[in-house]
Amino acid sequence: MQTVIDIRGLTKTYAGGFEALKNVSLAINKSEIFALLGPNGAGKTTLINIVCGMTRLTEGEVLVDGHDIVSDFRLTRAKIGLVPQEMPTESFETVWNTCRFSRGLFGKAANPEHLEKVLKSLSLWDRKDTKSMELSGGMKRRVLIAKALAHEPDILFLDEPTAGVDVELRQDMWNVVKALREEGVTVILTTHYIEEAEQLADRVGVINHGEIILVEEKERLMREMGKKQLTLHLYEQLDRVPPALGKYNLELSDDRQALTYNYDTKGEHTGITDLIKELRDAEIRFNDLQTSQSSLEDIFVDLVHKA
Repeated sequence: MQTVIDIRGLTKTYAGGFEALKNVSLAINKSEIFALLGPNGAGKTTLINIVCGMTRLTEGEVLVDGHDIVSDFRLTRAKIGLVPQEMPTESFETVWNTCRFSRGLFGKAANPEHLEKVLKSLSLWDRKDTKSMELSGGMKRRVLIAKALAHEPDILFLDEPTAGVDVELRQDMWNVVKALREEGVTVILTTHYIEEAEQLADRVGVINHGEIILVEEKERLMREMGKKQLTLHLYEQLDRVPPALGKYNLELSDDRQALTYNYDTKGEHTGITDLIKELRDAEIRFNDLQTSQSSLEDIFVDLVHKA
């Protein structure tokens, strides 16, 4: 796989000594959707701002398509589109002029056909002559994405792009992201809606306290770190879990009508057969059972708590 962003030993220390990033190394591949997850203050936005040339690094090196972001700033910045968390739109400009001006800033020749395609993909075409100040918050968020795509970047950073956006608009945005990946664009996103990262990402990186604690393919991460739950719905209420079943670490529901058993998906033996046998021996009967598997959010929360 071709590496399009190569981050090596990146450190950022602010005045006063606060170290926002600590020796971060990360390689992002061409035409992948990479989800960067982490709690507030973990360093996600700082990392993005450095790669995009908006914040100076303290130590380390960042290459974009093989070019250094410091010595080849203009070239690397032209390869990147950025949708920031904040919404700094030109309030008195129309949607069309905002995107046209953004394209010109990167030295690109006028291309009305491309701008029309972008605006239509984001359901903004009928608003092209509307001033940004007259748009809803969700529509302004769409304009930011259109503006970032106006100069046809090879790499797109989405920093919390769907914050405050309703479900319908959010789904439209993710359809655009999928289409961009198919066209060869590399997409790096941060999001608080982890189920979206679960749906979209090829790989996931987790950052906490300025350090990368994990980078893994999403499917492998969920397969190797995920857990499954077995819930047994009981015929009769149970006052307590019998001591003889203590080795299974069963959880009794608040209404005392269900038992939950967590087991390892990678384990050679799940223990379910033995558990059911011992429940019968203890004369604990159940009338239904169901299984569920950890979501990416469950895994993320577990990783952050352990870090």
